[in-house]
Amino acid sequence: MNKSMPSGIASSAQSLKSIATPSDTADELNTRSEPSIADEASSSESSVEHKIVTDAGHSVVLKVFRSQLKPVKGICVIAAATGVAQHLYQDFAVWLTGLGFHVVTFDYDGIGSSIDRHVKHCNSDLLGWANNDCPAVLNFVDTHFSGLECIWIGHSVGGHMLGMMPNTGPVSRAITVATGTGTWWYNSPPTKRVAWFLWYFLVPLTVPTLGYFPGDKLNIMCNLPKGVMMQWRRWCLKEGYAVEKEGQWLKDRFANVNFPISAIAFSDDEMMSLKNIDMLHGQFSGANITRQTVAPKDVGHKRIGHIGWHKGRYQNMWEKVFTPLLLS
Repeated sequence: MNKSMPSGIASSAQSLKSIATPSDTADELNTRSEPSIADEASSSESSVEHKIVTDAGHSVVLKVFRSQLKPVKGICVIAAATGVAQHLYQDFAVWLTGLGFHVVTFDYDGIGSSIDRHVKHCNSDLLGWANNDCPAVLNFVDTHFSGLECIWIGHSVGGHMLGMMPNTGPVSRAITVATGTGTWWYNSPPTKRVAWFLWYFLVPLTVPTLGYFPGDKLNIMCNLPKGVMMQWRRWCLKEGYAVEKEGQWLKDRFANVNFPISAIAFSDDEMMSLKNIDMLHGQFSGANITRQTVAPKDVGHKRIGHIGWHKGRYQNMWEKVFTPLLLS
């Protein structure tokens, strides 16, 4: 494996911006350029916000979208990708209510609505999200929606959380979307070419200096807590990703997940290769995994990629891919 740095640090930095926030999704991460499903939803389908307190003492903000259909088929918990705020999953959440599911979205500590201080004062890391934030959300679901089937829908790191939590509480099955290891030399070519620069130069230079990752200024994801970015870096520099770095206890947590997982990959994902995706799901040794790779042209799109599949313009893809999984 040749792990030498790609030539041209400056060009790599510019390329990294375009990979981390692709041109056809960058604007929608901040503003809407088209009417969304949520904009057209009736007031009965609007979300209700709740602030819950984790065992670690910090607050997590979640939103509940209630289906008006009877009987309700279950409740879906949408766990976001790193640096993607929960409001960006609103279109998808409203669509799920139309299938008959209640839906919960949430922001991890230090992201979106779940930050009440400057991000440099946020002490969370990825394992903190798994040990504190996700269990608090599932406890809320178990308390308020007891008796309903609970489906975890994890996007990217949201799928990682499934195997990193101490337990999965009420969850009975899961769907992962674009979820794979971050091992950089297995990343898809567009990201692989510049990931070296991110992990060996950009993060080590900016994070210790500023006390957080300045994603907003760099146009790479968003501002992220120091602990999140540095832990993520340590994992991405390992062949076996988080399990190799953390050891047997984390391997055991992944192995303890024993319900069905449907893994959705996109053929044009600029970050996650099928190798990354297979390696991550291989850690769920106690689960029955089914894999599905979706090509944009097969669902009427030119591009899907890693970020943006949850926006309203992909509703026809949801109907073809998610509906059979959710209603099976």
